[in-house]
Amino acid sequence: MCEPDMIAKTGLTVAKHIDLTVGNFIDLMSIDDQLPIYPSVQGWTVADYEHCVDLYERRGVDLTAYPWVGVGSICRRKTIREPFAILSTLAAMGLRLHGYGLKGDALAACAEWLASADSMAWSADARWAALRTGPLPECVGTHKACSNCIRWAMRWREKTLAALRAPRQMSLTLAT
Repeated sequence: MCEPDMIAKTGLTVAKHIDLTVGNFIDLMSIDDQLPIYPSVQGWTVADYEHCVDLYERRGVDLTAYPWVGVGSICRRKTIREPFAILSTLAAMGLRLHGYGLKGDALAACAEWLASADSMAWSADARWAALRTGPLPECVGTHKACSNCIRWAMRWREKTLAALRAPRQMSLTLAT
């Protein structure tokens, strides 16, 4: 992970985290190139992600050949602008992207560039709701909070999918 707090914890640079990410993927594939794993790109700035893609290429990995390329270090951004810039740049390179941890507004804003995404936001949402109102009515007596509840997860999923299906302004890329 390349978030500033993770960089502070490891004492390594973003470039070193990127090198380790690419190196780990190559090491795993050298053990068994049929492993059902997909590469991930990391970084903090758009330039970092571009460097990561370039590093894969220099090491002989064609990221466009994979059905998904994970995009890390985008889930805890302060604004939507950052994941928007990162994901649009990577998608323009022909990558089919999986957004790790994207949620809410960022997921909706960036959906056009994603093949898939995952999030634990539903569980956090359920924990906060339990403090306000307790579990879902149909879950009363079963558990105190719905943070590990399939009913809550499926409701959150349907709400998220409905938001993604709703009409929205598509982006317009302007030449610079």
